[in-house]
Amino acid sequence: MTAHVITDEAEALAVAAALAEEFRAGAAERDAERRLPRAELDRLSASGLLAVTVPAEYGGADVSALTLAEIFRLLGSADASLAQIPQSHFVYVNVIRRQGTEEQRKFFFAELLTGGRLGNAQSEAGTKHVQDIRTRLERTTDGSYVLRGIKHYSTGALFADWIPVLARAEDGNLHVAYVPRDAPGLTVVDDWDGMGQRTTASGTVRLDGVPVPADRVLPHHLTFQGPQLHGAVAQLLHAAIDVGIAGAALAEAAEFVRTKSRPWFESGAETATEDPLLIQRFGELALQVRTSEALLREGARAVDAAGARLTDESAAEASIAVAAAKVRAAEAAVAVAGALFEVSGTRSALNSLNLHRYWRDARTHTLHDPPRWKIQHIGRYVLSGTLPPRHGLL
Repeated sequence: MTAHVITDEAEALAVAAALAEEFRAGAAERDAERRLPRAELDRLSASGLLAVTVPAEYGGADVSALTLAEIFRLLGSADASLAQIPQSHFVYVNVIRRQGTEEQRKFFFAELLTGGRLGNAQSEAGTKHVQDIRTRLERTTDGSYVLRGIKHYSTGALFADWIPVLARAEDGNLHVAYVPRDAPGLTVVDDWDGMGQRTTASGTVRLDGVPVPADRVLPHHLTFQGPQLHGAVAQLLHAAIDVGIAGAALAEAAEFVRTKSRPWFESGAETATEDPLLIQRFGELALQVRTSEALLREGARAVDAAGARLTDESAAEASIAVAAAKVRAAEAAVAVAGALFEVSGTRSALNSLNLHRYWRDARTHTLHDPPRWKIQHIGRYVLSGTLPPRHGLL
């Protein structure tokens, strides 16, 4: 594939805004029909957006976390499923930046600049907990590796050129193996059956003796041995998607009330937009959206500040700021998407309108990790100065 190369942050935001408008037009139909967004992802790749975090010395725009979060907010406001697909792409680009050798960086960054997509084969089902990774990376006599295991919730894998696979080596350490989508022994099954984010194709990846050259394996366990922003960036993008859903649901509700809703007879109003109780409710919902947007920007700025001077303390501050953004974003997405029906009235519940996709997407996406644990870490940090743990979920 040939892709445009984005050169700066302003261009990245302009491209993201234009694509969001384009993707918004067919989002309801894609969701209703569970029509996978292959053409839209090709547009995303060709636009150059998937390479915007490639470092400048390798030819990329190297955009800030603030810009990347805004890109995801824009895409999430248009189609939360479509926005979710490249989330893991950027997470595993960061692994290459932090743990890749010079040759690995040159190779993969060149792939990204020509439109290459990274998927993920990370989560597993039926294990003790989310960090219990049982997929194995076995070394062979010639120094290469073989992958064996089963992955679930593998968002982006079906559409990827490369699938980063999280696996444990024989010493128990976590590594990421970057495997071509068409590698022998690798099967991607489109069996995702979620009520929301229906077109992410977050299905199963089977790894039956998949061969992996040694130069396609990165030592991911080293990521967490010092101060790091891996988890903060990953969670920031999740938060941005939730903020996008909340904003889109509010805009959809306002448009519905302006054009379709009737005033409640007791209000004495001529139109629904003049109903004082609806006005009050929209003000409350707008505050939730604005608060989530502000915390998202604050979290992104904290990540950028920590990236400029990475220490245990700056990394912790970034993680806490992003945790706060993620908690509020999740609350706003679910609440505002649910309130859409409350303020719009009975007609908004018609299945043919598919307005419930906002709530289904919000409720499904916010299940990635529990906000209650983020609140615990925020409380410990404020009360006793306890630095949050180093892992990919904070």
